[in-house]
Amino acid sequence: MSTATAEPMVRIRSVRKRFGPLEVLRGVSLDVPDSGVVCVIGPSGSGKSTLLRCVNRLETIDAGRIWVDGELIGYREVGGRLHALPPRELNRQRAKIGMVFQRFHLFPHRTAAENVAEGPVTVQGMGKRQARDLAAELLERVGLADRAHHYPAQLSGGQQQRVAIARSLAMRPKIMLFDEPTSALDPELVQEVLAVMRDLAEGGMTMIVVTHEMNFAREVGDHLVFMDDGAIVEQGVPREVLAEPRHERTRAFLGQVL
Repeated sequence: MSTATAEPMVRIRSVRKRFGPLEVLRGVSLDVPDSGVVCVIGPSGSGKSTLLRCVNRLETIDAGRIWVDGELIGYREVGGRLHALPPRELNRQRAKIGMVFQRFHLFPHRTAAENVAEGPVTVQGMGKRQARDLAAELLERVGLADRAHHYPAQLSGGQQQRVAIARSLAMRPKIMLFDEPTSALDPELVQEVLAVMRDLAEGGMTMIVVTHEMNFAREVGDHLVFMDDGAIVEQGVPREVLAEPRHERTRAFLGQVL
């Protein structure tokens, strides 16, 4: 991870989250530098996806703080007390945090281009012609210029996921969150999505990627985080952690997936 003294793009401090009696995040702290790619790995139920959902406030947190681009997410702090932001302010914050899920969540009755243009028009008030041009530009970027007028049902899973990535990029986010974006895809479609993500990383997009794709983490990630039981167990340079994990729990997990 970068050792520069610049403010991290994402700063997570002592974040805790409960679902009833189950504590799924237990004091997680993490920095993500501007243009950094942090890959998060770990077993199912370790808190990886919940951490992502807390970053863009799809889940509230029970303790701790999260900043994105220097701005406290979900709250305004006054005199040491946190006050929840109203929906309009929260939506403004979310607009700069793109998120791509396991499932694609495209509007089935809209074409690929219409799915990409929807957010800029309805959320940011962009003119429809400008939004159409933006959608065309982004679909070309993800290799789907020739599928702009196809509906989701006419696209493969990998193509739908690439449309979902373009849709998130249309909001001009400061950071992209990926929650196991290839886990719902057939094996032969995985690489086309990873290629788009690799291109984003090379272009300087700040990214947090929850993934089981260890080769991607090794080759593209700047920093690797291993989570288990709601906590960060081990972290470091991806190649080093994957080749010589220090913690017994990390070794056991990697022994199963590598």
